[in-house]
Amino acid sequence: MDTATQIASHLLRSRIGKICVAITGTTPEEMIEKATEVLKETNFIEFRLDYLPKPLAALPRLKQFLADNTAATTIATCRCEENGGKFHGSNNAALEVLLKAAESGFQIVDIELESVEKLPKNTLSRLREAGAAVIISWHDFHATKDLDAVYKRITPFQPDFVKIVPTARTLSDNLTLMRFLEHVEDHANDNVVAICMGEAGIISRVLGLRAGSAFTFAAASVGEETAPGQIAARTLIETYRIDQVDNATKVYGVAGNPLGSSLSPIMMNTAFRRETVNAVYLALQTSKVDDLFKLAREIPIQGLSVTMPLKQDVMPLLERTDPLSAKIGAVNTITRLPDGKFYGFNTDVAGIVGPLERRLSLKDAKVLVLGAGGAARAAVFGCRDKGAEVWILNRTAESAHKLARQSGAKTMRRDQLAKTNFDVIINATSVGMASTSGKNAPAAILQPSEINARLVFDLVYNPIETPLLRMARQKGIPVITGVEMFVQQGARQFEIWTGKPAPEEEMLRVVLHSLRQNAEGAEASLPVGKLEILPPPQAAQPAPAPVAKEEPKITTVIKQAPVKAAPAKAAPAKPAPAAKVAPVKHAPVKVAVKVTAKVTPKAPAKPVAKKAAPAKKVVAKKPVAKPAKKPVAKAAAKSKAKTGSRK
Repeated sequence: MDTATQIASHLLRSRIGKICVAITGTTPEEMIEKATEVLKETNFIEFRLDYLPKPLAALPRLKQFLADNTAATTIATCRCEENGGKFHGSNNAALEVLLKAAESGFQIVDIELESVEKLPKNTLSRLREAGAAVIISWHDFHATKDLDAVYKRITPFQPDFVKIVPTARTLSDNLTLMRFLEHVEDHANDNVVAICMGEAGIISRVLGLRAGSAFTFAAASVGEETAPGQIAARTLIETYRIDQVDNATKVYGVAGNPLGSSLSPIMMNTAFRRETVNAVYLALQTSKVDDLFKLAREIPIQGLSVTMPLKQDVMPLLERTDPLSAKIGAVNTITRLPDGKFYGFNTDVAGIVGPLERRLSLKDAKVLVLGAGGAARAAVFGCRDKGAEVWILNRTAESAHKLARQSGAKTMRRDQLAKTNFDVIINATSVGMASTSGKNAPAAILQPSEINARLVFDLVYNPIETPLLRMARQKGIPVITGVEMFVQQGARQFEIWTGKPAPEEEMLRVVLHSLRQNAEGAEASLPVGKLEILPPPQAAQPAPAPVAKEEPKITTVIKQAPVKAAPAKAAPAKPAPAAKVAPVKHAPVKVAVKVTAKVTPKAPAKPVAKKAAPAKKVVAKKPVAKPAKKPVAKAAAKSKAKTGSRK
C-alpha cells in the first residue's frame, strides 16, 4: 500500500461510524427508500448489491442517490452464492459490479477472501484506481476456528480493512474472537472488523467494539438481518447503548435456551438506563453451564438471570446460595460479589407468591402446579411455605414425585383434573409460550373442562394472553398474567445487583410495549379489565451489599372485570373456611438473600416511616403509554477497552 493510499485510508477511517447499517432490497428504489430513512440517524451504510436481481442495472439510480447524499459513507457488497451471498454470477462478474460501484461513488467495496485468491493479483489496485477503499472479508457459517490463520491469509493483500466473521456455536467462541482482536489490535492499525454470527454470538456484536473491532454491522430493522444473529441498529443503540459501552461498563445477562423471544434484555437495559447504571445486559444463549461459566469468568460477568434449562444445573458451580435457594434446589439469579465468586438467589418465589397474596390467602389454599422444573420448584416451595396444600402435575411422573417428596406436596394424575377443584392453578411450564419463529400458535396445556379453579396464574409472559388464560377468562375465572411475575422477579434481581430500588413502573411499561409490538393481529392490548398501579407492601429485600434506603417501588395488579359467581359445586370443599379471592391485600413478600457460611451480608436498614400514597388508578383500554422513539444517536468514538483480565 503506497503512501497516498495509506493517507486516503486513514482519512476514511476518521469519518466512519461505529455501526454500519446493512441495506437490502429487491429493487434500487426499495434500497434507496430504506437508506433514506437510515441516513436520518446514521451516515454509515452498506448496500447489499447481491440482493438485487440485476445489480449493474441498478447502479445509475444508486449513483444519483450517493451524489445527493455526500455526507454518507457507503460500502458496496456483492457476495457470491458460494461465499454465502445471493449473487448468482461468477467471481469475475461480482468484481465487475464492485468496480462499477466504486466508479459510481461508493467509498468502500467488500470482497471475499476466497474471491480475491482466485482473481488476478491486480484486483485490489483496480478497485482502488476506481476510487474505493477495500474490505477483504471472510465468513465461516459453521464454526469458529483458527482466526489467526485467516488473518495471515488476508494481510499479504494489504486491504484497508480486514473483516473476519466466524459463527459462534458456544458462548466460549466469543472469547476466541475477542482474544483474537486483542492479539491483533496493537499492529492492525485499527482496521480489523470481527464479529461472531449466530444467536450465541450476540455478545460479540455488543462487546466487540471495546475489544478492538473497528466497527460492527446492524440490520436496518427487525426482520431485515443479513447474517444470523445480526441486531437491528435501533436496538443496538437504544437498548444496548453500544456507543456508551466502555471498559468500565459492567456486564450482566440472561442465560438459557431458547432466548429468541426473551424480553429480559430490553427490560433490564431500560432499568439500567433509567437509574443511570453503567451496565449492559445481554442474551447468553446456551444449554451448558460449563460454557456459561467459562464466559462469565473471563468477561467477567457481574450478574446473571438464569432461565430454563439451567436453574438447577448451575447450583454445583456456585460458591454459596441463600437458604431459600438451597431449600428449593434452583436459582434464577446469580451475582458476583467482590471476592470474585458467584452466589445464587431465587427471586422467582417473590415473583410468584407476591401476586398471589395480593389476591388471596395462601394458607390452606388448594394449589395445582403444572411442571416440575426450576420455576415449578419456586412455585411449589413458595406456596408450601405460606401454608398451602400443593399438588403437582408433570409430564414426567418421576420428576413430579421427587419434587413432591422434597416439598411435602402431592402429585396429581391428568385424568383426575376434570373432577377436582382448586383455589389456584399455576402453569410453571413453557407450554403456551410464543414461538420464536412466529409461525406456530402457542399450544394449550389444559382443556377447558380441566380448568376448575378460582384463580389461574400463567408464568408464561409472552404472549400476554396465553391459551390457558384465554380459556380461564372464557369460564369467568380471574387470572394473573406472567407479565406481573416477570417484572417482579426482574425488579428483585436489579436490586440485588445494584442496591438501588428498581424502576418497576418503567420496566412494566417497556415489557408491555414490546409484547404489544410483537403480538400478531390488529389488537395487542390487555384483553379485559383495568390496569391498576398500587404501592407494594412493605418488604425487606436486601442485596448482597445492601444500602440503607427507602423502597418506593411500584407494583402492578391486573384487576379483573366483574364476573358471575361460579356454581357451588365448582368451589373446593374444606372443613376450614375456603381461601377467598379477596380485594388487593398487601401481604409482605420477602426475598431472602442472606448467604450462608462464608458470606453474611449486613441486615437491611429499617425503612423510614412514610405515609402511604393513595392508590393510583389508571383506567384505560391501553393503560401503558407507548414509549417515544428516540432518534438513533451517532456512534461514539471507539474505546480501546479490553475484555478479561484487562477490564
